[in-house]
Amino acid sequence: MKFNWGTGIVLAFIGFISFIMYFVISMNFNKKYDHDLVTEDYYKAEISYQNDIDKLNNANNLEENVTYTKTTEGLVIMFPQNFDSKKITGKVSLYRPSNKHLDFETPISISESYLLVPDKRLLDGRWDISIDWQYNGTSYLFKKSIVY
Repeated sequence: MKFNWGTGIVLAFIGFISFIMYFVISMNFNKKYDHDLVTEDYYKAEISYQNDIDKLNNANNLEENVTYTKTTEGLVIMFPQNFDSKKITGKVSLYRPSNKHLDFETPISISESYLLVPDKRLLDGRWDISIDWQYNGTSYLFKKSIVY
């Protein structure tokens, strides 16, 4: 067989197409590259976005907003000291961008002015924390990206 320019170009195309096919197949079937949407019900979440903006504004107008600290026991979420902690209700959502199986929600039921998220539930890395809470009929929202 004679090797000329035409044969070289055909072999180059076959090699390039083979590489692209390998790349596409490996990206589709390898669980390492399995990335999901940020939220499952994207459009439903978009409709309630104005409510979230109002809640964020309510929280920003507080004299003392929600704070958090990392301790050896876990993540301590502090609510405003001037609020009666028994009247605070809501939920804390922790979202792990790299793995949706680590996401979880915790209801807020506290007798002190803080909530402890145990260390065993949190892996090191980035978390998006969302605290949706109510006090005396007013709703508040605290959102933050943290590195644990």
